[in-house]
Amino acid sequence: MKLRSSLRRRRGRIEIIPMIDVMFFLLATFMLASLAMQNLHSLRVDLPQGNTAPLTAAKSVTLTVTATGDLYLNTVSVTLGTLASALKPLMDSIGRTVVVAADRAAPNGTVVEAMLQAREAGAEQFVFAIHKE
Repeated sequence: MKLRSSLRRRRGRIEIIPMIDVMFFLLATFMLASLAMQNLHSLRVDLPQGNTAPLTAAKSVTLTVTATGDLYLNTVSVTLGTLASALKPLMDSIGRTVVVAADRAAPNGTVVEAMLQAREAGAEQFVFAIHKE
């Protein structure tokens, strides 16, 4: 014969509300951390000011033109003659968009010539980096 114990057993419960709070906190933390990690792979130049939506591309190639007319592909120094050959392998791996970070005082002719060389390497879209007002 089976006798019941006088103490009733209570089933354990998993409380879901604290778990949701923790998950929301982690989500917000990772979102803020990922925004802080955004890097355009460019050098410090005096960008023109403007108002636009932020860049949403996950990976991009940055073409930097300094005030003296020097060219950098991401952070590697290039010339107008070597720009197309250095850019072509990058176009195949990460896409066809090039971020142009031209200094405010950069010679316009150099910027246009660099963009034409990038077009020959396979670039289809150009996005200009600006300093947010």
